[in-house]
Amino acid sequence: MALGPIKKVVLGSVAFAVFWILAVFPAVPFLPIGRTAGSILGAMLMVIFEVITPEQAYSAINLPVLGLLFGTMVVSIYLERADMFKDLGVLFSWKSWGAKDMLCQICVVSAISSALFTNDTACVFLTEFILKIARQNNIRPEPFLLGLASSSNIGSSATPIGNPQNLIIAIQSGISFGEFVLGLLPAVLVGVFVNALILICMFWRLLSDVREEEDALDELIVQEDSESGPQQSTEESKGLMNRWERLSRKLCIYLGTVGMLVAFLLGLNMSWTTLTAALIFMILDFKDAGPCLEKVSYSVLVLFCGMFITVDGFNRTGIPSSFWNLMEPHARIDHASGIAVLAIVILVLSNVASNVPTGKLMP
Repeated sequence: MALGPIKKVVLGSVAFAVFWILAVFPAVPFLPIGRTAGSILGAMLMVIFEVITPEQAYSAINLPVLGLLFGTMVVSIYLERADMFKDLGVLFSWKSWGAKDMLCQICVVSAISSALFTNDTACVFLTEFILKIARQNNIRPEPFLLGLASSSNIGSSATPIGNPQNLIIAIQSGISFGEFVLGLLPAVLVGVFVNALILICMFWRLLSDVREEEDALDELIVQEDSESGPQQSTEESKGLMNRWERLSRKLCIYLGTVGMLVAFLLGLNMSWTTLTAALIFMILDFKDAGPCLEKVSYSVLVLFCGMFITVDGFNRTGIPSSFWNLMEPHARIDHASGIAVLAIVILVLSNVASNVPTGKLMP
């Protein structure tokens, strides 16, 4: 695609620049409206500047991605209510041979949970648990929190549902869930291993000075279970029935999640599969779904709507295609130097323009 008229190129670039500034600096002093409002502002400017028509703006919104995002959020909410992340935390208590081993376990669990339930969700629910572990062992939490932050980002790249940019890439390219996982799993495994190794080397002295308590994690889990478990009442039979009811619902939610992942591997539509799983969880909960739906990050969905329109308008200026045409001879994937150039370009753009818009701008 060649460059468009100079008016469209200039005005489209201005609209995209506004979107980019507010996406990277959401609290910029002269317009502190945040990322979500910034994305809507960028989309509105694209229409006002006549870079795209209102009809083109509506068609630019990717409903499959929004449906998959919404469904993933709802599924994560019900998994959190089922104490899935606390159950994952129990993995820390199986056998821990000191702080270094604990750090490795945190890296592995963070990577797995972020690959299955998005990196944001994993970080939100595992951070509190890691802080409790650090307090229990009287150690600084920095190495473990860095392990969570880095490993969750590495692990999230393993699946299409791990992060938003993966959703966009998988849906727009038509790559199946299984192909996506098989293609990235080796790199993710190496990345998690190298990341844990680097963190251990960086914090070797700190981790070596930790007071080791063999049963500290077991005590933490038992303490949490006793705090979160049902209160003992005079009506023991009723309490037992409520406990079995909660366990049966938890089991159903876990089985439903496994079924959702199996459906992904079988090649079923990811958006509708996730929405179906979310609806099944609402039915199994047998309560008004309103309180759970209120926890959905609707601002993220609105941000994506604005981003889709803004990026589509910027693509119509011809600037991204001209840039990729310029880079294409030097970034061919049939030889090592081309792969290196492409990787560097994507790395720079992801850090400068943010990873999700970069995924949308990729041809």
